[in-house]
Amino acid sequence: MPLTTTALAYDGIAERWLDKHFDPSNGLAQHERALRFLGAEGEGWALNVGCGCNTRFNSLMRAHHLHIEGIDVSRRMIELAREADPTLSLHHADVCAWQPPRTYRFITAWDSIWHVALKDQRPLMLKLMHALDAGGVFLFTAGGLDAESEHVDAYMGPELNYSTLGIPGLLKVIDDAGCICRHLEFDQYPQKHLTVIVQRL
Repeated sequence: MPLTTTALAYDGIAERWLDKHFDPSNGLAQHERALRFLGAEGEGWALNVGCGCNTRFNSLMRAHHLHIEGIDVSRRMIELAREADPTLSLHHADVCAWQPPRTYRFITAWDSIWHVALKDQRPLMLKLMHALDAGGVFLFTAGGLDAESEHVDAYMGPELNYSTLGIPGLLKVIDDAGCICRHLEFDQYPQKHLTVIVQRL
């Protein structure tokens, strides 16, 4: 399923992340844990991949002296994010084709890159991890399966592609990128929602 389809799907449901039914604490504890691995060094940049329109992680990143850059394939998500936080540097683009303009102390991809086609997962993850500063941290979520997998699901309403390299594949690409896995957790068990924290050596 092409990312243009993903973009149109999220254009249609963007406001869902701003309504009263969305849990505003979703992902906060995981981001707090990941950001602690940065220590107390100086300023730097953070990249939010699939940033969406809900800006709940921004204050956490700014507390660690991070300037925030966001990228999303959905035009409506970008519009709403800009309205919520006009100071953000935002890109409306496909992250698979986009080239990072700098390196980052922190990269987050919360519930986003699993929409990328399986064939593009490994190249994307290598690109993102190579964009980390030395000591930089990458937080992402993935399907916590034992092997690579790809399927289409309409859980959110519109049909969306989901793919994962599987836990062994994720650990392999982390190692190949010259990074180390600092934390791996089934944070919504028994659901197969996997949170991974990676640090560049």
